[in-house]
Amino acid sequence: MWLVAGLLVGLVVLVSLLGFHTGPHTHLVAGVLGLAAAVWLIVMAFEGRSLPILLVLLGAVLATSVGVGVLAWKGLSSPPTASAILRRRSLEGAEGTAVTDLDPTGIVRVHGENWSAESLNGTVMARARIQVINAKGVHLEVWGEETEEGPLNPGIDGAEPDRSQP
Repeated sequence: MWLVAGLLVGLVVLVSLLGFHTGPHTHLVAGVLGLAAAVWLIVMAFEGRSLPILLVLLGAVLATSVGVGVLAWKGLSSPPTASAILRRRSLEGAEGTAVTDLDPTGIVRVHGENWSAESLNGTVMARARIQVINAKGVHLEVWGEETEEGPLNPGIDGAEPDRSQP
């Protein structure tokens, strides 16, 4: 029983921290895990386990769960800020470069920043030019100029070879 309690409390903390990177939906998951951990600790207390330790853990789990629940609620219910809207608009139509192969997802560089992206027109090779079609939060939908269906290597299919690189 203590192993399950430890795993649940650890998951609450881990998912709570992960939520700061991935957003309010992950915080919502952390809140639900926190409630499950709280119920588990209450069951353990009624079975006569070490009550003082359980009460401290219960208080910590409930405080964490309420905190991430509030973060999730605020993140999911609040409208996007003006700066987020302006940033999204400035990204749409912007050009950049694929940092990794997009098959169909990968990393692109736009305005000097790396973004996670999804190619809308097939596999895009690393270093190919891309254009942002849509920005969804921290994820971009892009259109690649060179795809797996098109010319991949300079000098093939009549394309001029790139002599700027050794």
